[in-house]
Amino acid sequence: MDNKVKIYIAILVLILGITLLVDKGQPKPIDWTPTYSVEDKIPFGLYIFDQEADGLFKQKVERISTQTPYEYLDSQYDARENVETYKIKGTFINISEAENIDDQSMKEILYFVSHGNNAFLSMKVFPKVLLDSLKIELKTDFIPNDSTSAWMANKNISQKKYTFNTGLSDYFSKIDTLNTKVLGYQSTRKNKRQVNFIEVPYKNGYLYLHTQPVAFTNYYLLKKDNYQYTENLVSYIPKGNIFWYNKSFNDKRISSSPMRYIWSQPALKSAWYLGIIGILIFMIFNAKRKQRIVPIIKPLQNLTVDFTKTVGNLYYQEGDHTNIIDKKIIYFLERIRTDYLIDTAKLDEDFITKLHYKTGKDKKDIQDLVQLINDHRNSYHGSLEEDLLRINTAIEKILH
Repeated sequence: MDNKVKIYIAILVLILGITLLVDKGQPKPIDWTPTYSVEDKIPFGLYIFDQEADGLFKQKVERISTQTPYEYLDSQYDARENVETYKIKGTFINISEAENIDDQSMKEILYFVSHGNNAFLSMKVFPKVLLDSLKIELKTDFIPNDSTSAWMANKNISQKKYTFNTGLSDYFSKIDTLNTKVLGYQSTRKNKRQVNFIEVPYKNGYLYLHTQPVAFTNYYLLKKDNYQYTENLVSYIPKGNIFWYNKSFNDKRISSSPMRYIWSQPALKSAWYLGIIGILIFMIFNAKRKQRIVPIIKPLQNLTVDFTKTVGNLYYQEGDHTNIIDKKIIYFLERIRTDYLIDTAKLDEDFITKLHYKTGKDKKDIQDLVQLINDHRNSYHGSLEEDLLRINTAIEKILH
C-alpha cells in the first residue's frame, strides 16, 4: 500500500469521525408522519391510546390485526337456517387518517350494524360506499397556519372547545337531517360552525362518524387537557364488546431490506453515503496507470528461408553449379526418406517402383530424375548451368 492510498484512507476516516461526532450531538428529528399505528410513539401514532384503550372503554378491547374487517366479521356470522346473525355483539371501531377499509369490508360493516350492532369510525376519508348508503357528503378545506376548534354539541357533556392544528378542516357538508343526529362541531377563524361528529341510525344499529382522528394520537392526548375531548367522543359508544380494527399490526411500512437499520439511523445513513462517495473518488484517482508503458517485444522471425535463398544466390553467382546440384540432390533424398519412408541408399529399379507407387507420379519422370542423379554422381567434370536447370526441373516434377 503506497503513501497516497494511506492518505486517502486517513482523510476518509477523519471525515467519517467528524460526521459521527456532529450527528451525535444533534437531536433526533421528530417524525411527524401520520401513521396511526399502535406501535409508534411518534406524534401521530396511537401508542398511548392503545395503552389506555382497555381502561377508557372499561373492558378488554379485542384488536383485529391479522384480518380485514370483512374476513373477521364474516367468520363471526352464523349462516344456519333460522339463525342468520352474528355470534358477536358490540361496536366495531376504526381510527385512521386515510381510507383503510375496502368496499367489501365496508359493506360487511354495514351488514354487521344492521343486525343491531354499532360502528365508530374516526377518519378523514370515508369509503364512498358508506357515504352513498347514508346519503352524506364530506368536504375538506385547506387552512394553512390556522387551527381548528372542536367541541361537543351536547353542552351537558362538555362546553369546552379543544384546539387542533392540522392544516385541514374535514367536515360533513351534507347530512340527512331527518335521521342524523349531530354530536359535535368544529370551526376555524375563517369558517363558521361545521359538523364533524354525527350519529346515523342504520336499520337496527347506529353508525358514529367523526372527522378528526388526530384527537386519538399521542401528540394531542398529551397536549394540555385534549384527552377530555377523546373521552367525550368514546362516551357515545354504547356499552358492550369493542372490536378495534387496526392494520398497523401488519405494518407494510416495515422494510425487508437488510439495510433498514442503517437507513433508520441518520448518522449511519450519512456515513454510508460518505463511504460510497469516498470509494468512487478513490477509484477515479487510482484508475490511471501507475507504471511505465510495457514495450511490445516482437517475436523472433524465422529467417531460415531467407538464409537459404541468400546462400543459394551466393553459390549461383559464384558459378558453383556442381555444389548446388549436390545440395539439391541431398534435399530431395531427405524429403523422400522423411515423407515416404523409402531407403535412398540405392537408386535402382526397386527405388523407382516404390517412389512411383507412393507418390503417384509418372514412372518415366522418376526414371529420368534417377538417371540424372546417377549421371551427376558418376561425372568427373564440372556441371554447367544447363545441368542445374535440368535436374532442378526434374526434382520439382516429383515433389510438386
